[in-house]
Amino acid sequence: MKSESEPRGQNQLIPNNFNLPRRIKRLADLAYNLWWTWNADAERLFRNIDRYTWEDTNHNPVVFLRRVPRQRLNAALHNRRYLEAYDHVLRSFDDYMKSGSSTWYAQQFPEHCNQPIAYFSTEFGLHQTMPIYAGGLGILSGDHIKEASDLGLPLVAVGFLYTQGYFVQHISEDGWQEARYTRLSFDNLPVIPVLDLTGEPVLTSVKFAGREIFARMWRVQVGRVSLYLLDTDVARNSDSDRQLTSRLYTSDLEMRVSQEIILGIAGVRALRILGYNPSVYHMNEGHSAFLILERLRELVDAGHDHETARQIIRKSTVFTTHTPVPAGHDEFPIWIIDKYFNEFWPKLKMDRDQFLDLARHQQPWGEAFAMAILAFRFSEHANGVSELHGQVARQMWSFLWPDTEVDNIPITHITNGIHTSTWLARRLSNLYNRYLGPDWLQNLENPVFWEAVQHIPDYELWAVHRHLKRKLLYYIQDRARGLWLQGNTHPVQVIAGGVLLDPNVLTIGFARRFATYKRADLILSDMERLLRLLNRPGMPVQIIFAGKAHPADEPGKRLIQDVYRLVKQHPNGGRLVFLEDYDMNLARYLLHGVDVWLNTPRRPNEASGTSGMKAALNGVLNFSILDGWWREGYNGFNGWVIGDDFSMENAEEQDRTDAESLYQTLEESIIPAYYDRSSDGLPLEWLARMKNSIQTLAPRFSLRRMLKEYVTEMYHPALPAHDTEKKDQ
Repeated sequence: MKSESEPRGQNQLIPNNFNLPRRIKRLADLAYNLWWTWNADAERLFRNIDRYTWEDTNHNPVVFLRRVPRQRLNAALHNRRYLEAYDHVLRSFDDYMKSGSSTWYAQQFPEHCNQPIAYFSTEFGLHQTMPIYAGGLGILSGDHIKEASDLGLPLVAVGFLYTQGYFVQHISEDGWQEARYTRLSFDNLPVIPVLDLTGEPVLTSVKFAGREIFARMWRVQVGRVSLYLLDTDVARNSDSDRQLTSRLYTSDLEMRVSQEIILGIAGVRALRILGYNPSVYHMNEGHSAFLILERLRELVDAGHDHETARQIIRKSTVFTTHTPVPAGHDEFPIWIIDKYFNEFWPKLKMDRDQFLDLARHQQPWGEAFAMAILAFRFSEHANGVSELHGQVARQMWSFLWPDTEVDNIPITHITNGIHTSTWLARRLSNLYNRYLGPDWLQNLENPVFWEAVQHIPDYELWAVHRHLKRKLLYYIQDRARGLWLQGNTHPVQVIAGGVLLDPNVLTIGFARRFATYKRADLILSDMERLLRLLNRPGMPVQIIFAGKAHPADEPGKRLIQDVYRLVKQHPNGGRLVFLEDYDMNLARYLLHGVDVWLNTPRRPNEASGTSGMKAALNGVLNFSILDGWWREGYNGFNGWVIGDDFSMENAEEQDRTDAESLYQTLEESIIPAYYDRSSDGLPLEWLARMKNSIQTLAPRFSLRRMLKEYVTEMYHPALPAHDTEKKDQ
């Protein structure tokens, strides 16, 4: 997990100013290692001291340990069962952290255990208390490094510690999304500053546009994996440069290019300072592609010609592209590249045209420097994130290989997965422990182990599902009560927040980023027909919406407004709900507790998606367009599909066809299956579908399966060819 020399960032001490009793002082160790976020027993060590303080601190153990009353800590000291649980969890934690030599990776590839894999991403979704993620890309990044820890990969990750994080969403009475930003207190986060021997912050830097920008480094420990986050809010920078890492995904092009220079170039330099010499570089989307330029500079400095340097970089670089939507790929006008790189290309022994040719892309509005093109040209190992997305990506980027047939273009696919322990409800985990056997978590990508799901008694599975559904509705009602207590909320907004939801009613969840291609309003396209379903006597339906639009996405914000205005209308009887400020915590409640997970993207724009995988793991049935992962996962019985396995050229006709399929399937299949009960009150067909969904989807779409494919198909082929660069640096 480290290079030959011990990385200096690993030696920083964990802050411990909690004044904890000696007997339970190692709660601080857990607070500063996010291992606790995917180990339910570890989380309960905090919760069981003081549940109300735990909820009030939004499940943040750093804040919790500072705020919890001393008498609650003292009570835990005199609780024998608590201390036994504490000792058990700490033993498990220590065994996990010390067992590197017995991990899957160490057993399979012992010769590569000292060859680090550098993973770069602009966002990481690790836990709701660290709002440095915007959506699915960040959640996947967070899951990726958690599973890398579980498998024992020698992975080190690089990203940003945004001082304001992602925005807090507030929905006005009229349904307009308001973005509210607050400055994060790093003292209240499980981040450890990287300091030198004198106690001063260790800095990395990069020069561009006539100035030098400095960034300090923070370490987040994610199990066995170290994640280093860069932060430009340091005294040596100007006031404007201190704001460069304040927010995710700014629409200001100069700030965006500055961020990506820092991530790519200063990020590589940070790893060097820390003592890492990675053997593989994995770019999670194109935001970090400037790391290629820094590696090229290093190799040219070491005496390599351009062609040799290019080959060294190509053989050791992995690039994952995540979207077929052109707007999702950063491209910078040439004037910005001239401004920010005119001092850099001479260091590569290139002239301006040679440099621009690295990623030149002709657009209708002029020439651009395309990050994805830079990444593809310098990555021998490139992939999309589902089978269909791989096909779309090969077609989309075929102009980069003009003499190659589309099917032979070197962009493969590795379908996304999810980190099982992060997203599985504790009650279901206990159920799986009983019926799948004690070793199922060590074999969770093995479909044979999941066949035992069929042995779970129907009444037990249904009882757990009903518990999780009630838990969701209680949580929603508490949120609505909180809105009402603020004193400035209209009563209709409280109703729109879910106070009238019924645990006995078929509940559909739609929660994701509100981009227009995701068509949140597809199910609302025929309100008269939908109202008949919502208020169907004896067989009603309720729908929960949640999600954010990017602050600069005006069509996305108008879509939220359109949905919210329909939610507020009285004819739906409170059975349409919009929950504001969607985050990982709310996501877990929804993914555990709804009955159906709805996904309606305009095909083929959904590269993969992962929320439906998390729903399936928890027994929630998918109802989705055959796009992304669901096209591979659907087997005819483990959920339902909307539309067919092809795309229409006419978007309006596609919408009409998909809407008709959606309504018809609800009316004729989903609603009757949910309400058809046996003599003892069990929906037998529904439960059979739940079991089939869990059995067929949980192993296939696990992060474990995904990461093992990355290792064998991407990382491992890149490792042997990297020796040349290692010797020359």
